[in-house]
Amino acid sequence: MSKPRFSNPIFVAIDTPDLDKALAIARAAGPHVGGLKVGLEFITAQGPDGVRAMTRLGYPVFADVKFHDIPNTVAGASREIARLGVSIFNVHASGGEAMMRAAKNAASAINPGMKIIAVTLLTSLDENDVAAIGCRGTAAEQVVRLASLAQKSGLDGVVCSAHEIAAIRKACGDDFLLVVPGIRPAGADLADQRRVMTPREAVDAGADIIVIGRPINAAADPGEAARAIRESLK
Repeated sequence: MSKPRFSNPIFVAIDTPDLDKALAIARAAGPHVGGLKVGLEFITAQGPDGVRAMTRLGYPVFADVKFHDIPNTVAGASREIARLGVSIFNVHASGGEAMMRAAKNAASAINPGMKIIAVTLLTSLDENDVAAIGCRGTAAEQVVRLASLAQKSGLDGVVCSAHEIAAIRKACGDDFLLVVPGIRPAGADLADQRRVMTPREAVDAGADIIVIGRPINAAADPGEAARAIRESLK
């Protein structure tokens, strides 16, 4: 299984329901990042037209939709997100093998180059949360279990915490795409993220894509914030 080799691993998370603000952030940060991530707040507010507006900027777009439903429903949703011109989208690995295969097959029929990745555990969860929702073992063990299932199901990679990169690489190999949120530059506010690393640490650990939101889009100058993070990786 092949994966794209991103010369710039930074994807800026566009976390706003306002289209004009989203476009302004994307245009400011775009020259310094490798792509854009649009999430549920933006997609719910702006719908397909908003996603198309972002893809028209010419940067790779990761649609962070986290589909999780019966296979037929996820297949239909996957076909529609693939029609919008995004480069990557995700589903929840906990939806199971049949659901993940349905997503892959449906999206690939529209765009054979589409990358579909799976969410393992949300980076806002810690060990106590993992136990509370009934998962057996540690957070790291659950992540590796779900990552292996995603690979078996034909997906291109997973979303994971930087702290699970080494374990997933050991289980799934170097050609498995690892997209890592929960990235915070040194000294930044952690907000609701718990399992975090700095951009440099995450890339050195083996992340293919690092997703950075508030440190860029909440900055007084998003372009300068993105440029500084990019410089920290050189």
